[in-house]
Amino acid sequence: MEIIKVGMADLNVIKAPGILTTLGLGSCVGIALYDKYNKIAGLAHIMLPSSKEIKNNENKAKFADTGIELLIEMMVKEGAKKENLTAKVTGGSQMFSFNNNNSVLKIGERNVTATKEKLNGLNIRIISEDTGGNYGRTIELNAEDGSLLIKTIGHGEKII
Repeated sequence: MEIIKVGMADLNVIKAPGILTTLGLGSCVGIALYDKYNKIAGLAHIMLPSSKEIKNNENKAKFADTGIELLIEMMVKEGAKKENLTAKVTGGSQMFSFNNNNSVLKIGERNVTATKEKLNGLNIRIISEDTGGNYGRTIELNAEDGSLLIKTIGHGEKII
């Protein structure tokens, strides 16, 4: 079975049988999209909520807004149908504690919010999520059944 690693600010698509994996999601968000009818999986590892807030935004995979759009385009090219896609969202941890309530520092929370807003805007249903907390996650998306294995340090493993 083919296993493709998705790096930080990166995304990829795979058809069954295959697995997409990304390591060390902290404040970053892993966006897993799946077309169960065509068994096509897509995974994006986004770092920031919006490409509009930053001048250096050439890497579309880095941001929730452009990364999700690019991932859908790639999946459709592989034979997925946009109306079949469902989403699972992971990550968005608050890895460091801050004494003030500056929302700029709450990047994990902002990443999750931006991801959900973008998916909702595209009419892609989020069927499960594992977000927040203060710990990292490694995830594996299986293109055979759309299952998402989440591995953590100190918080065990689970499949969503």
